Amino acid sequence: MLGRLTACLPPGWEPSQAPFVDMLFSLRVGGAGPRPNVRNYHLLYAGLRQAARTMDLDELFHALESEVQLFVAEHGRERIFVHAGAVGWKGQAILLPGRSYSGKSTLVAALLRAGATYYSDEYAVLDGNGHVHPYARKLGLRQPDGPTRRRAAEELGGRTGTRPLPVGAVVVTRYQPGARWRPQRLTPGRALLELLDNTVPALSRPEEAVTVLQQVVPRSVNFKGLRGEAEEAADVLLRAVKE
Repeated sequence: MLGRLTACLPPGWEPSQAPFVDMLFSLRVGGAGPRPNVRNYHLLYAGLRQAARTMDLDELFHALESEVQLFVAEHGRERIFVHAGAVGWKGQAILLPGRSYSGKSTLVAALLRAGATYYSDEYAVLDGNGHVHPYARKLGLRQPDGPTRRRAAEELGGRTGTRPLPVGAVVVTRYQPGARWRPQRLTPGRALLELLDNTVPALSRPEEAVTVLQQVVPRSVNFKGLRGEAEEAADVLLRAVKE
């Protein structure tokens, strides 16, 4: 189980000998019990809270990954985590704020195939200057039959960014079948509100979050609109940002 467990940890993790922890996650792997036809649940605890109870081992590790990374996003020091895909393009970052199931990963993958550099498909990590740092976990791409497959940027013909970038564009979009990319421009104020709505520590560290986001939006071009298929939207989006 250790190989599967370490694959759930956030990018850049390191082992530590510290005697104290901020949060203790505990797994109990179930499976076949001592009696015939009896199976035990797989259990995940975050502190004293039961975070998952399931017969599906894949579901258990998916819950562990989500819980650990959300805790880091909430409590990470000196960084602000925003629910957003992030790619590099022409020396600047494009942020795609949105929650899970909004199509971020699919659009990020299409942008990589179109020549962009990979930074993240889940969290845009911002420093105090509003620059985006790599958070390059493997992209979680849902397959037509349902399950999610993890793929590295290099498997999609892209490459992973290594240095922080200033934000050049904030693009608020979600997939709608048959939609065409006809976005409206957002003012800096509206763009800030869109980012704040997707900022993980917005409630626990509001002043710090707003201060960082204020470094982003005055210097970026900001769009909002529905999109259709990811490949078409990626091509139009990169042209629009370049212009």
